[in-house]
Amino acid sequence: MKPHNSTFHTTRRAFNRLDRSPLWLALALLLAPPAFAGSPAPEDLPDWSFCRPLQYLPFYRPDLPQSGDRQQSPVDIAADDFQIGEDGSYTLRGSGELTRADQFLAAPVLRYYQSPARFEAPEGLQYQDRALLIEAQSASGDLVADRTRLEGLRYQLLELRGNGVAAAASLEGERSALESVTYTTCDPDSETWQFRAENILLDTSTGIGKARNARLELGGVPVFYLPYVSFPIDDQRRSGFLYPGVGSGNSNGLDLRLPYYLNLAPNYDATLTARSLGRRGLMLGGEFRYLGRNFSGSVEADWLPNDDVSGRDRGAVRYRHNGRINQNWTVGADLNHVSDDRYFEDFGDSLTSISTTLLESQAGLFGQGSLWRASAVVRDFQLVDPLIPDSAAPFQQLPQARFAYALPLGPIRLGLDSELVAFGHDERDAGQRYDLRPWLRMPIERAYGFVRPEISWRHTGYRLERGFLDSLPERTPERSLPILSLDSGLVFERPARLFGQNLLQTLEPRAYYLRAPYRDQDALPLFDTQELSFSFAQLFRSNRFTGADRQMDANQLTLAVGSRFFDADDGRERLAASIGQIRYFDPPRVGLTPGQVPLDRDASPFVGEISVNISERFSAGIGSQWDNDARRTDLSAVRAQYRFGDGGVANLSYRFRRTGGVPVEQVDSTWLVPVSPAWRLLGRWNYSIADRSTIEAFAGLQWESCCVAVRVLGRHYVRNREGEKNNALYVEIELKGLGRFGRDSEELLQRAILGYSR
Repeated sequence: MKPHNSTFHTTRRAFNRLDRSPLWLALALLLAPPAFAGSPAPEDLPDWSFCRPLQYLPFYRPDLPQSGDRQQSPVDIAADDFQIGEDGSYTLRGSGELTRADQFLAAPVLRYYQSPARFEAPEGLQYQDRALLIEAQSASGDLVADRTRLEGLRYQLLELRGNGVAAAASLEGERSALESVTYTTCDPDSETWQFRAENILLDTSTGIGKARNARLELGGVPVFYLPYVSFPIDDQRRSGFLYPGVGSGNSNGLDLRLPYYLNLAPNYDATLTARSLGRRGLMLGGEFRYLGRNFSGSVEADWLPNDDVSGRDRGAVRYRHNGRINQNWTVGADLNHVSDDRYFEDFGDSLTSISTTLLESQAGLFGQGSLWRASAVVRDFQLVDPLIPDSAAPFQQLPQARFAYALPLGPIRLGLDSELVAFGHDERDAGQRYDLRPWLRMPIERAYGFVRPEISWRHTGYRLERGFLDSLPERTPERSLPILSLDSGLVFERPARLFGQNLLQTLEPRAYYLRAPYRDQDALPLFDTQELSFSFAQLFRSNRFTGADRQMDANQLTLAVGSRFFDADDGRERLAASIGQIRYFDPPRVGLTPGQVPLDRDASPFVGEISVNISERFSAGIGSQWDNDARRTDLSAVRAQYRFGDGGVANLSYRFRRTGGVPVEQVDSTWLVPVSPAWRLLGRWNYSIADRSTIEAFAGLQWESCCVAVRVLGRHYVRNREGEKNNALYVEIELKGLGRFGRDSEELLQRAILGYSR
């Protein structure tokens, strides 16, 4: 048969006929190359904003669809010349193109031979789909053996910006082998880092890739070598080593972490971590996670045998569980334990963990319906402050049961709040306590204001162990009293102009009357009750104590007024100010401990708050308590935040509180300064004015390019309650599209710098 020029466009019917021919096997093979990488979730993609626009391989076609059903889509074939040889061979010449859904293949010459079934593209081929570009200098394949060979390979991963070359690639069934492979996410002409391997084997049936004689190069210099490494090539979870962590500090020395992930089953897994602490020894850690249809949980543990510094075994364990029994009932547990009261000082990585005094564990049953709430919780506490004796630890709750019910009857609401607790303690006498508070409310809510009257009766009773008879007159004391409150407020509005903006101003006066008769409570024990710190919210509370062991007496009226300014266009609050005070008609008499009497005064300190949001960039706030009787400030807090540039932020705050001992007075400043698109400076200085000492200070810099990000941070902070200091160094390197190495400082920065973003 003489060759002739023709252009083929397959319809659905023509596609079905072609699908049955041996030629289609070759085309299908070429249209389905192995996946070099899975498609990541959008939130997992690195920041490529520092990169130049992606320089695609020359044959890239931006007009291809980004989706489509490949199995159901027809194949379009186009060529300048289509030849059918007398030996039954097929040849496409001159701009031969095959297109199906998002897939595109082009070859100057494509030949297919029927006997034996094989194909070749001697002058090269080009392939494109939604995630991948491949260009090869030549290609050939044996369809009987299901084998394909590509020579002189270049590739690009479109979503990950990955690119590289391979001397050759062999595809046999579900296995692919690549020789002399490189991979990087850097721009082709500025490869800051590059991964090289002598050969890589990809097995799509197992989802595992294996590389031999692999090395990582930074700036062309090899920095890491692995004779053998395996890695996943799809999004399935698999066992293997995770990226290591590196850090340094005075207390522990050089800190190296090497985690290993165990994919045990689809619904549970584990991570084992070997942590080398230069001054202390080898710490072993692990985390086990599980997930069910209606429950989930985890177990975390760390163990350091024979700490070289303290000379004893150290460790910690935490168990968390959450589950749903049915629509109304759930269970939850959070159990914690550490080996000693210095554990957080030596191994904690934040001021929050270092200042931990109590470690709480709890497990409970929780229920909720449209009109009721119920719970039964067991709580235990571990004292982790070496300066506090064990006898001062809180009482265990074995258990604490609560039930609350609210029934609407037209404008009236009837309800009951109840609690039953069995207390326990390792070194002190304990007992049981019940607390009942039935109440009646008749709230009136309107757009211009509200009135919320409430009357309740609080009855509390105890059954104490015999040891209490040495300090209390009886084992079953009780307390009962009525509580009456009336909360009311009005809202006035008017247009206003402030900061050059059209605003809506409100004026919101509020009055809260509280009446609770005095009851002598010196005969009642103290299990879980403490006095609350005075604040603006406490102006409108019915009790200044937590827990049920004390109920304050009151014949008082709170008067407060607030004003807010809202943007007339978008409704955002621009400024808010409020001030209030309690006026005592009868001075309070109930104290926390027997013989303790509150100050005899006619009024509480004034409490004021101001918050300002002038623009999207600047905000500030002020809080203050002024004791008019003593003519002094009891509390003062000032904060300000300014956002600038591209992600820049500066925070400044001042805190002062007068306590029974030495006043607490601190200043705290944090900043994140973008010096240029690639460089950012960051730092914090938290200083105690009262102690004339730095609590925490750190400073560092971040540098980011198209494919590399580096963060270096030096930190100086208080490591224990005696005021001893520690110095630490954080170094973190991210090779975008490959992984992150070093000591993670993300949590530290998010906690310390308000408004921080990576």
